Amino acid sequence: MKEDIFKDKVLLITGGTGSFGNKVLEMFLNNTELKEIRIFSRDEKKQDDMRKKYNNHKLKFFIGDVRDINTIDVAMEGVDYVFHAAALKQVPSCEFFPIEAAKTNVFGSYNVLESAVKHGVKKIVCLSTDKAAYPINAMGMSKALMEKTIIAKARMLGDDAKTTICLTRYGNVMGSRGSVIPLFYKLIKEGKPLTVTDPEMTRYMMTLEDAVKLVLFAFKNGNQGDLFVQKAPGATIQTLAEAVKKFKNSDAEIKIIGTRHGEKDHEVLVTREEMTKAIDMGDYFKIPMDNRDLNYDKFYPEGDGKVRKVESYTSNNTERLDINGMIELLKKMGDVE
Repeated sequence: MKEDIFKDKVLLITGGTGSFGNKVLEMFLNNTELKEIRIFSRDEKKQDDMRKKYNNHKLKFFIGDVRDINTIDVAMEGVDYVFHAAALKQVPSCEFFPIEAAKTNVFGSYNVLESAVKHGVKKIVCLSTDKAAYPINAMGMSKALMEKTIIAKARMLGDDAKTTICLTRYGNVMGSRGSVIPLFYKLIKEGKPLTVTDPEMTRYMMTLEDAVKLVLFAFKNGNQGDLFVQKAPGATIQTLAEAVKKFKNSDAEIKIIGTRHGEKDHEVLVTREEMTKAIDMGDYFKIPMDNRDLNYDKFYPEGDGKVRKVESYTSNNTERLDINGMIELLKKMGDVE
């Protein structure tokens, strides 16, 4: 994968010690001509682990927190491109500490944008989640407000700005930190039942490699304020649990524990309102930003005279995986901790 656009450029990944950052390094370090990849995070232990694991002169590590713009400024000096992945992602912790979610996901993201613009970054791709579409929990709400903050900044910068800001939104990333598949693997290893909230609940299924490819697609094709979504297959939680059992050759019991607080039955990647203007790009949807100006009378009272009959793009109406299809994805996902 020779990405000529990266030749001799400096890439900064915020929250770069997470699952996404590790997958970017696996895909980029030996397959691009990047001059430098900077990992920005607040976890010195994970940074040290990555330093030892990759042992690559192109890697540079910066301790800091997106809540503190001064630490971002240090890492942003001389950067060409940014992948903004830093976030509080765990639904329960955000639910109990919503202010902390806002500090990182909203104000922290704004700090990253401000620093990127100040330092003349050419392009920044910000990572969001399906939970931001019709959000029902604090994590999704903070991510939804993050999206609004990013699009507002992009709108103010305009198409002629030196810095281009775009967004990606994706669903359940298989094997990522805190996701259900590593939990299922752990429960099987410990000889415990697989705990399923609602067997008919559906979730999107995409690999970490798919997540990186989505960011790359946005990077290559994104204009100011564009939001990109990858079309992804879905599966019921029951199908996922049965597939994991078969894949691991396990006879573990499946135990129904009921829906947890803050969970949806089905996830939404593109809302009905967004689908009315979404552009189908094959494997992806592009949702251009609303670029109306600050003329509030124009923004609020007037419609465009059209009534559109479309539905949201959800984990319930996307391509549905069966057990064998789910197993093929588990194979593609590879080993997880």
